[in-house]
Amino acid sequence: MNLLYRLLQGTWYLLSLLPFWFHYLMSDLIYVLLYRLVGYRRHIVRQNLATSFPEKSETELRDIERRFYHSLCDYFVEAIKSMTMSEGQMRRHLVFRGTERVDECVADGQSCAIYLGHLFNWEWVTSLPLWVSPKAHCGQLYHVLENPTFDRLFLTLRQRWGAECIPVADILRKTVEYKRAGQPTVFGYIGDQVPHWNNIHHWCQFLNHDTPVMTGTERIARKNRQAMFYLDITRTRRGYYEAEFRLITRHPEQLAEFEATDLYHQMLEQNIRRQPELWLWTHNRWKRTREEFERRFRVIDGKVIQIIDD
Repeated sequence: MNLLYRLLQGTWYLLSLLPFWFHYLMSDLIYVLLYRLVGYRRHIVRQNLATSFPEKSETELRDIERRFYHSLCDYFVEAIKSMTMSEGQMRRHLVFRGTERVDECVADGQSCAIYLGHLFNWEWVTSLPLWVSPKAHCGQLYHVLENPTFDRLFLTLRQRWGAECIPVADILRKTVEYKRAGQPTVFGYIGDQVPHWNNIHHWCQFLNHDTPVMTGTERIARKNRQAMFYLDITRTRRGYYEAEFRLITRHPEQLAEFEATDLYHQMLEQNIRRQPELWLWTHNRWKRTREEFERRFRVIDGKVIQIIDD
Protein backbone atom coordinates (compact mmCIF):
# COMPACT_ATOMS: atom_id res chain seq x y z
CA MET A 1 0.00 0.00 0.00
CA ASN A 2 2.82 2.41 0.86
CA LEU A 3 4.45 1.80 -2.52
CA LEU A 4 1.18 2.41 -4.37
CA TYR A 5 0.58 5.56 -2.33
CA ARG A 6 4.07 6.86 -3.13
CA LEU A 7 3.58 6.15 -6.83
CA LEU A 8 0.22 7.94 -6.91
CA GLN A 9 1.46 10.83 -4.82
CA GLY A 10 4.56 11.22 -6.99
CA THR A 11 2.55 11.15 -10.21
CA TRP A 12 0.01 13.63 -8.83
CA TYR A 13 2.83 15.90 -7.63
CA LEU A 14 4.61 15.92 -10.99
CA LEU A 15 1.37 16.62 -12.86
CA SER A 16 0.52 19.45 -10.48
CA LEU A 17 3.78 21.21 -11.36
CA LEU A 18 2.56 21.78 -14.91
CA PRO A 19 1.14 25.26 -15.64
CA PHE A 20 -2.56 26.09 -15.47
CA TRP A 21 -2.88 26.42 -19.25
CA PHE A 22 -1.77 22.80 -19.64
CA HIS A 23 -4.30 21.61 -17.04
CA TYR A 24 -7.15 23.39 -18.78
CA LEU A 25 -6.04 21.98 -22.12
CA MET A 26 -6.26 18.52 -20.52
CA SER A 27 -9.67 19.47 -19.11
CA ASP A 28 -10.94 20.24 -22.60
CA LEU A 29 -9.71 16.86 -23.84
CA ILE A 30 -11.27 15.05 -20.87
CA TYR A 31 -14.53 16.84 -21.63
CA VAL A 32 -14.62 15.34 -25.14
CA LEU A 33 -13.97 11.87 -23.72
CA LEU A 34 -16.27 12.11 -20.70
CA TYR A 35 -19.21 13.91 -22.27
CA ARG A 36 -19.08 13.41 -26.01
CA LEU A 37 -17.75 9.84 -26.21
CA VAL A 38 -18.59 8.10 -22.92
CA GLY A 39 -21.62 10.17 -21.87
CA TYR A 40 -20.74 9.74 -18.20
CA ARG A 41 -24.01 9.74 -16.20
CA ARG A 42 -25.58 11.90 -18.87
CA HIS A 43 -29.01 10.35 -18.32
CA ILE A 44 -28.92 11.35 -14.63
CA VAL A 45 -27.75 14.87 -15.46
CA ARG A 46 -30.50 15.36 -18.04
CA GLN A 47 -33.19 14.06 -15.73
CA ASN A 48 -32.00 16.23 -12.84
CA LEU A 49 -31.83 19.36 -14.98
CA ALA A 50 -35.20 18.79 -16.65
CA THR A 51 -37.04 18.22 -13.36
CA SER A 52 -35.22 21.04 -11.55
CA PHE A 53 -35.81 23.66 -14.27
CA PRO A 54 -39.13 22.77 -15.97
CA GLU A 55 -39.44 26.39 -17.09
CA LYS A 56 -36.32 26.18 -19.28
CA SER A 57 -36.29 25.18 -22.93
CA GLU A 58 -34.47 22.15 -24.31
CA THR A 59 -31.82 24.46 -25.76
CA GLU A 60 -31.23 26.13 -22.40
CA LEU A 61 -30.99 22.79 -20.62
CA ARG A 62 -28.44 21.44 -23.12
CA ASP A 63 -26.39 24.60 -22.69
CA ILE A 64 -26.31 24.12 -18.90
CA GLU A 65 -25.47 20.46 -19.42
CA ARG A 66 -22.45 21.23 -21.60
CA ARG A 67 -21.21 23.96 -19.25
CA PHE A 68 -21.61 21.60 -16.30
CA TYR A 69 -19.42 18.92 -17.89
CA HIS A 70 -16.77 21.55 -18.66
CA SER A 71 -16.91 22.60 -14.99
CA LEU A 72 -16.68 18.99 -13.84
CA CYS A 73 -13.55 18.42 -15.92
CA ASP A 74 -12.05 21.67 -14.61
CA TYR A 75 -12.74 20.38 -11.10
CA PHE A 76 -10.61 17.29 -11.80
CA VAL A 77 -7.57 19.21 -13.05
CA GLU A 78 -7.91 21.94 -10.40
CA ALA A 79 -7.80 19.26 -7.70
CA ILE A 80 -4.57 17.95 -9.23
CA LYS A 81 -3.06 21.44 -9.52
CA SER A 82 -3.85 22.24 -5.88
CA MET A 83 -1.17 19.85 -4.61
CA THR A 84 1.62 22.33 -5.42
CA MET A 85 -0.17 25.67 -5.62
CA SER A 86 1.57 28.31 -3.56
CA GLU A 87 -0.25 30.27 -0.88
CA GLY A 88 -0.28 33.30 -3.18
CA GLN A 89 -1.75 31.30 -6.06
CA MET A 90 -4.46 29.81 -3.89
CA ARG A 91 -5.41 33.19 -2.46
CA ARG A 92 -5.71 34.62 -5.98
CA HIS A 93 -7.74 31.72 -7.38
CA LEU A 94 -10.17 31.47 -4.44
CA VAL A 95 -11.03 34.69 -2.64
CA PHE A 96 -13.09 34.52 0.55
CA ARG A 97 -15.45 37.40 1.34
CA GLY A 98 -17.09 38.21 4.67
CA THR A 99 -14.48 36.47 6.82
CA GLU A 100 -14.67 39.38 9.29
CA ARG A 101 -18.08 38.07 10.40
CA VAL A 102 -16.57 34.68 11.14
CA ASP A 103 -13.68 36.33 12.98
CA GLU A 104 -16.16 38.26 15.13
CA CYS A 105 -17.72 34.99 16.27
CA VAL A 106 -14.32 33.45 16.97
CA ALA A 107 -13.23 36.54 18.93
CA ASP A 108 -16.34 36.07 21.10
CA GLY A 109 -15.38 32.43 21.66
CA GLN A 110 -18.21 31.15 19.46
CA SER A 111 -17.65 28.28 17.03
CA CYS A 112 -19.08 28.38 13.51
CA ALA A 113 -20.81 25.76 11.38
CA ILE A 114 -20.32 26.50 7.68
CA TYR A 115 -22.86 25.03 5.26
CA LEU A 116 -21.50 24.22 1.81
CA GLY A 117 -22.92 22.61 -1.29
CA HIS A 118 -21.31 20.48 -3.97
CA LEU A 119 -20.39 23.59 -5.93
CA PHE A 120 -17.09 23.78 -7.77
CA ASN A 121 -14.50 24.02 -6.56
CA TRP A 122 -15.25 22.79 -3.08
CA GLU A 123 -11.81 21.15 -2.80
CA TRP A 124 -10.19 24.58 -2.67
CA VAL A 125 -12.38 25.64 0.27
CA THR A 126 -9.94 23.73 2.49
CA SER A 127 -7.66 26.78 2.09
CA LEU A 128 -9.92 28.68 4.53
CA PRO A 129 -7.21 28.73 7.28
CA LEU A 130 -5.33 31.21 5.06
CA TRP A 131 -8.16 33.72 5.51
CA VAL A 132 -9.68 33.46 9.00
CA SER A 133 -8.36 34.31 12.45
CA PRO A 134 -5.52 32.03 13.65
CA LYS A 135 -7.53 31.68 16.87
CA ALA A 136 -9.96 29.44 14.96
CA HIS A 137 -9.39 25.75 14.39
CA CYS A 138 -10.65 24.97 10.89
CA GLY A 139 -11.87 21.64 9.64
CA GLN A 140 -14.29 19.86 7.35
CA LEU A 141 -16.49 16.81 7.63
CA TYR A 142 -15.60 14.05 5.20
CA HIS A 143 -16.60 10.51 4.30
CA VAL A 144 -13.78 7.99 4.50
CA LEU A 145 -13.06 6.59 1.04
CA GLU A 146 -13.31 2.84 0.58
CA ASN A 147 -9.90 2.68 -1.07
CA PRO A 148 -7.35 3.38 1.72
CA THR A 149 -4.70 4.58 -0.73
CA PHE A 150 -6.95 7.21 -2.29
CA ASP A 151 -8.29 8.10 1.15
CA ARG A 152 -4.76 8.82 2.36
CA LEU A 153 -4.00 10.80 -0.79
CA PHE A 154 -7.07 13.03 -0.47
CA LEU A 155 -6.44 13.52 3.25
CA THR A 156 -2.97 14.82 2.40
CA LEU A 157 -4.45 17.16 -0.19
CA ARG A 158 -7.35 18.44 1.93
CA GLN A 159 -5.29 19.02 5.05
CA ARG A 160 -2.48 20.82 3.25
CA TRP A 161 -3.51 24.28 4.44
CA GLY A 162 -4.10 23.24 8.05
CA ALA A 163 -7.79 22.35 8.00
CA GLU A 164 -8.52 19.08 9.80
CA CYS A 165 -10.49 16.37 8.00
CA ILE A 166 -12.96 14.85 10.45
CA PRO A 167 -14.69 11.55 9.63
CA VAL A 168 -18.48 11.67 9.94
CA ALA A 169 -18.42 9.12 12.76
CA ASP A 170 -16.12 11.34 14.85
CA ILE A 171 -17.76 14.75 14.44
CA LEU A 172 -19.81 14.71 17.67
CA ARG A 173 -16.84 13.64 19.75
CA LYS A 174 -14.61 16.25 18.13
CA THR A 175 -17.03 19.14 18.66
CA VAL A 176 -17.38 18.21 22.34
CA GLU A 177 -13.60 17.92 22.78
CA TYR A 178 -12.93 21.35 21.29
CA LYS A 179 -15.80 22.95 23.22
CA ARG A 180 -14.49 21.60 26.51
CA ALA A 181 -11.02 22.87 25.63
CA GLY A 182 -12.42 26.34 24.91
CA GLN A 183 -11.22 26.18 21.31
CA PRO A 184 -13.45 27.99 18.79
CA THR A 185 -13.87 25.95 15.62
CA VAL A 186 -14.87 26.74 12.06
CA PHE A 187 -16.09 23.48 10.53
CA GLY A 188 -17.46 23.01 7.03
CA TYR A 189 -20.38 20.68 6.29
CA ILE A 190 -21.49 19.74 2.77
CA GLY A 191 -25.19 19.40 3.43
CA ASP A 192 -26.70 18.60 0.03
CA GLN A 193 -26.17 14.84 0.20
CA VAL A 194 -28.79 12.10 0.25
CA PRO A 195 -29.55 10.91 3.79
CA HIS A 196 -29.89 7.22 4.52
CA TRP A 197 -33.47 6.05 4.90
CA ASN A 198 -33.30 5.82 8.70
CA ASN A 199 -31.72 9.29 8.91
CA ILE A 200 -34.56 11.09 7.15
CA HIS A 201 -36.21 13.46 9.61
CA HIS A 202 -37.18 16.38 7.42
CA TRP A 203 -38.24 17.21 3.85
CA CYS A 204 -38.13 20.54 2.07
CA GLN A 205 -38.83 21.99 -1.36
CA PHE A 206 -35.51 22.21 -3.16
CA LEU A 207 -35.07 22.79 -6.90
CA ASN A 208 -38.67 21.87 -7.65
CA HIS A 209 -38.44 18.58 -5.73
CA ASP A 210 -39.83 17.28 -2.46
CA THR A 211 -36.41 16.54 -1.00
CA PRO A 212 -35.22 14.55 2.04
CA VAL A 213 -32.42 16.54 3.66
CA MET A 214 -29.58 16.10 6.14
CA THR A 215 -30.30 17.69 9.52
CA GLY A 216 -27.16 16.73 11.45
CA THR A 217 -25.42 20.07 10.95
CA GLU A 218 -28.34 21.95 12.48
CA ARG A 219 -28.53 19.56 15.44
CA ILE A 220 -24.81 19.99 16.17
CA ALA A 221 -25.01 23.79 15.85
CA ARG A 222 -28.12 24.04 18.06
CA LYS A 223 -26.66 21.82 20.76
CA ASN A 224 -23.35 23.73 20.85
CA ARG A 225 -24.85 27.20 20.17
CA GLN A 226 -22.68 27.70 17.11
CA ALA A 227 -23.09 30.48 14.56
CA MET A 228 -24.31 29.16 11.22
CA PHE A 229 -23.18 30.45 7.82
CA TYR A 230 -23.78 29.55 4.21
CA LEU A 231 -20.74 29.76 1.91
CA ASP A 232 -21.97 31.19 -1.39
CA ILE A 233 -19.74 30.26 -4.35
CA THR A 234 -19.31 32.26 -7.55
CA ARG A 235 -16.95 31.51 -10.43
CA THR A 236 -15.77 34.86 -11.77
CA ARG A 237 -13.82 33.33 -14.67
CA ARG A 238 -12.21 30.02 -15.47
CA GLY A 239 -10.10 28.92 -12.52
CA TYR A 240 -11.12 31.86 -10.32
CA TYR A 241 -13.76 31.74 -7.58
CA GLU A 242 -15.20 33.86 -4.81
CA ALA A 243 -16.68 32.40 -1.63
CA GLU A 244 -18.86 34.70 0.47
CA PHE A 245 -19.93 33.95 4.02
CA ARG A 246 -23.64 34.64 4.44
CA LEU A 247 -24.88 34.55 8.02
CA ILE A 248 -27.86 32.30 8.70
CA THR A 249 -27.96 32.90 12.45
CA ARG A 250 -25.71 33.31 15.46
CA HIS A 251 -28.36 31.73 17.66
CA PRO A 252 -29.69 28.53 16.02
CA GLU A 253 -31.20 27.43 19.34
CA GLN A 254 -33.66 30.35 19.01
CA LEU A 255 -34.97 29.21 15.63
CA ALA A 256 -37.74 26.69 15.07
CA GLU A 257 -36.64 23.13 14.47
CA PHE A 258 -35.31 22.66 10.91
CA GLU A 259 -35.64 26.39 10.15
CA ALA A 260 -31.88 26.75 9.71
CA THR A 261 -31.85 23.68 7.46
CA ASP A 262 -34.59 25.22 5.30
CA LEU A 263 -32.73 28.54 5.11
CA TYR A 264 -29.59 26.72 3.99
CA HIS A 265 -31.42 24.99 1.16
CA GLN A 266 -33.02 28.27 0.08
CA MET A 267 -29.59 29.92 -0.09
CA LEU A 268 -28.12 26.92 -1.88
CA GLU A 269 -30.89 26.96 -4.47
CA GLN A 270 -30.33 30.67 -5.13
CA ASN A 271 -26.63 29.95 -5.57
CA ILE A 272 -27.32 27.09 -8.00
CA ARG A 273 -29.85 29.04 -10.05
CA ARG A 274 -27.33 31.85 -10.48
CA GLN A 275 -24.67 29.50 -11.93
CA PRO A 276 -26.26 26.07 -12.41
CA GLU A 277 -23.19 24.66 -14.16
CA LEU A 278 -21.28 24.73 -10.85
CA TRP A 279 -23.43 22.14 -9.04
CA LEU A 280 -22.78 18.38 -9.12
CA TRP A 281 -25.66 17.24 -11.33
CA THR A 282 -24.24 13.70 -11.73
CA HIS A 283 -25.31 13.06 -8.13
CA ASN A 284 -28.58 11.10 -8.01
CA ARG A 285 -29.98 13.52 -5.44
CA TRP A 286 -33.65 12.54 -5.60
CA LYS A 287 -33.48 8.76 -5.57
CA ARG A 288 -35.44 8.60 -2.30
CA THR A 289 -39.08 9.67 -2.47
CA ARG A 290 -41.54 10.53 0.28
CA GLU A 291 -43.96 7.88 -1.02
CA GLU A 292 -41.33 5.16 -0.67
CA PHE A 293 -40.28 6.45 2.74
CA GLU A 294 -43.86 6.42 4.04
CA ARG A 295 -44.32 2.89 2.68
CA ARG A 296 -41.22 1.61 4.47
CA PHE A 297 -41.05 3.66 7.67
CA ARG A 298 -42.99 5.30 10.46
CA VAL A 299 -41.76 8.16 12.64
CA ILE A 300 -42.61 7.42 16.28
CA ASP A 301 -41.52 9.82 19.04
CA GLY A 302 -39.00 11.39 16.68
CA LYS A 303 -37.42 8.03 15.77
CA VAL A 304 -37.57 6.47 12.32
CA ILE A 305 -38.90 2.91 12.62
CA GLN A 306 -38.66 0.51 9.67
CA ILE A 307 -41.88 -1.41 9.09
CA ILE A 308 -41.10 -3.03 5.73
CA ASP A 309 -37.84 -4.86 5.06
CA ASP A 310 -37.55 -5.89 1.42
